[in-house]
Amino acid sequence: MPEVVEDPVKAKPELRYRRVILKLSGESLTRSGERGIGGDEVHHIARQIQSAHSSGCEVAVVVGGGNILRGAQFSDSNASVQESTAHYMGMLATVINALALQDALEAIGCPTRVMSAIRMDGVAEQFIRRRATRHLSRGRIVILAAGIGSPFVTTDTAAAQRALELEADIVLKATRVDGVYSEDPEKNPHAMLYDRLDFAEVVAKNLRVMDATAIALCREHGVPILVFNFKKEGNIVRAIAGESVGTWIGLRL
Repeated sequence: MPEVVEDPVKAKPELRYRRVILKLSGESLTRSGERGIGGDEVHHIARQIQSAHSSGCEVAVVVGGGNILRGAQFSDSNASVQESTAHYMGMLATVINALALQDALEAIGCPTRVMSAIRMDGVAEQFIRRRATRHLSRGRIVILAAGIGSPFVTTDTAAAQRALELEADIVLKATRVDGVYSEDPEKNPHAMLYDRLDFAEVVAKNLRVMDATAIALCREHGVPILVFNFKKEGNIVRAIAGESVGTWIGLRL
């Protein structure tokens, strides 16, 4: 009987991270420069999440809502909508995105649960830490919506907060660029891409990786952050396998 050689492409990678928080911006669910939800973009990210999940990694996704509405857009004192109300509206936008991502994942065979920090029993479960942990341990992808349920808190901070609550090994920050640069690479083609940074460098250089509260939470509790380009096929799987992809941010060893 001939020896069976495992296809290296289909072989499961050795996991460096067993449980991760994947932070997706709302813009990752639509075409660049557009608003709303793009079917192709949602299915692309769903397939990448499926690959990571199939490798045995426990994946929780924190999704933003900027493709639909940002609470900060009503920060003008002359706006008819109060800023705190606008932030709640932004949280509802994240639920819309979470439901779209859930359907895309379930269409390709991934068991999911949407959990919302704002109670809305008709479309999502209420976020309860123990229940979310149980879903993950049972092989379900958990999509976390509505931030942490409070205004003036970004979904970056929500990702850091949920990483601590769910004891995730790392926060994976999905972006449209290859990692963290010294300057905006779209404005300066000579901007330097960092391979590794510690939290002190991020603060000292004022690098806009995540908001200051998210950075402070991860720094205080030793949770690393990996900023990478989700547009490149297979990057999420490479990230959870510990391959050199994007910019790793953590405590200096």
